[in-house]
Amino acid sequence: MTTNEAMSPEPSVILLTGATGYIGGRLLRLLEKQGYRVRGLAKRPEVLRQKADASTEVVAGDLLDRSSLDTALRGIDAAYYLVHSMGSDGSFEEADRTAASNFGQAAKGAGVRRIIYLGGLGSDEEGLSPHLRSRHEVGRILRESGVPVLEFRASVVIGSGSLSFEMIRSLVERLPIMITPKWVRVMAQPIAIDDLLEYLLVALRLPISQYAVYEIGGTDQVSYADIMREYARQRGLRRYMLPVPVLTPYLSSLWLGLVTPLYARVGRKLIESIIHPTIVRDAAALRTFAIRPVGIEEAIRRALAREEREFAETRWSDALSS
Repeated sequence: MTTNEAMSPEPSVILLTGATGYIGGRLLRLLEKQGYRVRGLAKRPEVLRQKADASTEVVAGDLLDRSSLDTALRGIDAAYYLVHSMGSDGSFEEADRTAASNFGQAAKGAGVRRIIYLGGLGSDEEGLSPHLRSRHEVGRILRESGVPVLEFRASVVIGSGSLSFEMIRSLVERLPIMITPKWVRVMAQPIAIDDLLEYLLVALRLPISQYAVYEIGGTDQVSYADIMREYARQRGLRRYMLPVPVLTPYLSSLWLGLVTPLYARVGRKLIESIIHPTIVRDAAALRTFAIRPVGIEEAIRRALAREEREFAETRWSDALSS
């Protein structure tokens, strides 16, 4: 981190939401290894207890139930907000809105000093998809609570077990010839899971005066087709793509469900969100943090090299099953 201000002191107790999910589960391991006092919030605490160390306190709580959050947030200095409602059967936008409002109000009432939130890249001027619009709205609602919020906005996360990477893997592995719709040519700025986790960790020590919205991504701006080609290259697979302009994101999501049924519900909402580029337009993160993220080639290489161990640790579907 590069800043003229002194770093903030170590937080006393950290609340981690989303600890049963892909990113939250990885972050939990790192926080535990670095000796932080962690309290994990889960709707089903018995699931989290199986994953957490004995040193981690596990409490029951539901972000949609405001009254269940007061005890969980008592004595908390910093809180990670790493949840979303894309796997819900109803309106995920309304659920996200309610959850963020409940959490922000409870955090303010409990005297929480800072919230670290992971949202999504995308320009508000481009008429965002419901998914990305909801991600931005959650950040705004958390800030309106009055608690200082550091919001990271990221694009595709490359790591074994992440939703985006596993969808790409499944498509490339199963389909020698792909009829690719228009969305695969939309530009993104993928970030390796290691780099994303480093940002989340360093944020704990950033002075609160520097809490803001930070856009983060790897060194490369690439299309989803480019990501698929690089994956195929590293796997030694010959794949052919036949672009067509008529397959809509909705039809594409149905097609994805046929090829990879596991991704039908959440994957459909994700693909429907691929309308506009998700690239870094503001380089403030590179000026504020000393982190220098890797490019797509290295990110995929790491994911493939560690896939057996890391996939066994956490994967995107953990949050749904829990």
